[in-house]
Amino acid sequence: MMPAALRTTLAMVVGVMAGAADPWWVIGSAAVALHGADGVEVGDVDVLLSERDAPAVLARLGVADVAGAGTALFQSAVFGRWDGPPLTVEFMVGFRFCGADGWRAVRPVTRELMMVDGRAVFVPAKAELMAMLLGFGREKDLARAKALSP
Repeated sequence: MMPAALRTTLAMVVGVMAGAADPWWVIGSAAVALHGADGVEVGDVDVLLSERDAPAVLARLGVADVAGAGTALFQSAVFGRWDGPPLTVEFMVGFRFCGADGWRAVRPVTRELMMVDGRAVFVPAKAELMAMLLGFGREKDLARAKALSP
């Protein structure tokens, strides 16, 4: 059963992304939960969106682009954190991570529809999400990838 905080947050994300011109995805722990993995703790919701859609989405929410606040492992060309929903939502454009072979862009090629309370939420396919998490290489991401394994 999906926690109420995640259901509510996803509903709010779908509302915000309703006018998006381009495809968008939920990734990370929320996507793992949407794929039905058990025992996954979701602390926030990560949304990949296009450079074209980001300015309108962030402006509508009153969220600043703080892209310069990346880490040694993760960077985004556009990054905004929305604290309005029960779970924080992080919007990212040009998201990339530093893996074993250097910096790699995260650009999903698959897009699966997941229905949550009658609302369409989009995630990468399970195999692509697993590969993404394995690439991130953090202990929590490796555990999430394992939770997706058959």
